[in-house]
Amino acid sequence: MKFGPIPLSLASGAILAHSVALPQGRLRKGLVLEAEHIAALEAAGNTDVVAAVLEPGDVDENLAAERLARALVPDEAAAGIKRQAAFTGRVNLLADGPGVVSLDSDALLALNSVHPMITLATVPHWQQMQDACMIGTVKIISYAVPEGDLARACQLASGTLRLVPPTLMSASLLVTDITGGAGVKGVEAIENRLTALNVTLDDVTMTSHNEHELSAAISRVKSDLILILTGSATSDAFDIAPQALRQAGGIVTRFGMPVDPGNLLFLGDLKGIPVIGLPGCARSPALNGVDWVLSRVVCGVPPTSEDIAGMGVGGLLKEIPTRPQPRRGKASQS
Repeated sequence: MKFGPIPLSLASGAILAHSVALPQGRLRKGLVLEAEHIAALEAAGNTDVVAAVLEPGDVDENLAAERLARALVPDEAAAGIKRQAAFTGRVNLLADGPGVVSLDSDALLALNSVHPMITLATVPHWQQMQDACMIGTVKIISYAVPEGDLARACQLASGTLRLVPPTLMSASLLVTDITGGAGVKGVEAIENRLTALNVTLDDVTMTSHNEHELSAAISRVKSDLILILTGSATSDAFDIAPQALRQAGGIVTRFGMPVDPGNLLFLGDLKGIPVIGLPGCARSPALNGVDWVLSRVVCGVPPTSEDIAGMGVGGLLKEIPTRPQPRRGKASQS
């Protein structure tokens, strides 16, 4: 592609690089110049124009963006992602329902390294999405890119991006109560998290903060997911809630995570039913470590212990400007 000022006599079919004001209107950037446009420019006293001229082997920005988007999402239904129409070299990729995003970071890095004008920006790996939210955007920065580079980018893009939908449909919340404790405070925030993932909260069961009573309540759950919120923070892998799960015949697979707020979360399993021990920050609607774990568990891609360890990089969510509802007060628990 050639770019720069060219004489109007050679500008037919060129792409206008900058908008030009005329006595009777305005020619917008990106316009493919035709005879009538050139005549209007000449009548206004112009002798040349800054434009882009495609050369053999170049692919127009919109066609290039569409081809790359189709390579990323060849089957919208299978990927759970909708492609929007190409416009000014851009195609947005939207979630077709709730879920978490699975992407191949290495392949997408390679894609973005093919040519500086061929780009894909995405949300992070395993980001929770809601219906119609943007997962990624393809952008061809220049007016055209070489066919060979586009073909290479499309090859790298194949099979790298998909939305993993929820696989669990129901949950039960067990809440232990202590004198002066929070009780059912925060249940609405937890239910809202589940609703965003199309999960129904079957019931909320209150028990005393007692290993035996909590164990009995755990044993009675029939839902796809068990959530445990204790009135007193779970501060050890052998505290009341983890021990109650073991007494009910379950196992604890991970206690603690390097995300703040969210440190005191634990993961477990009861005969195939996933169990999440919620830290106190789950009572707040603000982003915390619970969101990162809950969404993956609900979508059938639970984080491993190694995955959770990796969440520490970027896991400082406490009192940062980008966090919409920072923690306040002296008594909040993580």
